[in-house]
Amino acid sequence: VVLVSGHLDSWDVGQGAMDDGGGAFISWEALSLIKDLGLRPKRTLRLVLWTGEEQGGIGAKQYYQLHKENISNFDIVMESDEGTFHPSGLGFAGSAEARDIVREIMTLLQPINVTDVYDSADGTDIAYWMRDGVPGASLHNDINKYFWFHHSQGDTMTVQDPNQMNLCAAVWTVVSYVIADMEEMLPR
Repeated sequence: VVLVSGHLDSWDVGQGAMDDGGGAFISWEALSLIKDLGLRPKRTLRLVLWTGEEQGGIGAKQYYQLHKENISNFDIVMESDEGTFHPSGLGFAGSAEARDIVREIMTLLQPINVTDVYDSADGTDIAYWMRDGVPGASLHNDINKYFWFHHSQGDTMTVQDPNQMNLCAAVWTVVSYVIADMEEMLPR
């Protein structure tokens, strides 16, 4: 299983379009693009739209409890939770050998200049999996404006830039598809 995800959490004070509707959207879009292109990877791609992140990650905890018995089948868990502004790369948590593979995958994104691999992945919703050794990835993007809108009435669709979201979706699509289509799972 290659898991791509975002969560819905900031709807209490605004629309939650950026936090984290953008992450949910690019995760959905990644799978839609792969399907529209007629691509069928060797492994399962799974979309999870988390809930309850702000209430202690209860949605993620429940999902983990329901699926942890199959942890050896999870190749990578990916979460986008810091907006969908102009992307720069991925945060990655996993073995050195897996990191080298992810770095190689990121070279495919050179045409859009999104190739960086950072030393850690963040994500409340994927933390259980990473703690238990499943490689994890989080989207890195320009968060200079993130806290302008974070959990506020200003977090509306007007915050989202379609071009930047498309770039984020491209990153999510390429990384998830390539990992799902590799001969072997990422090394633990």
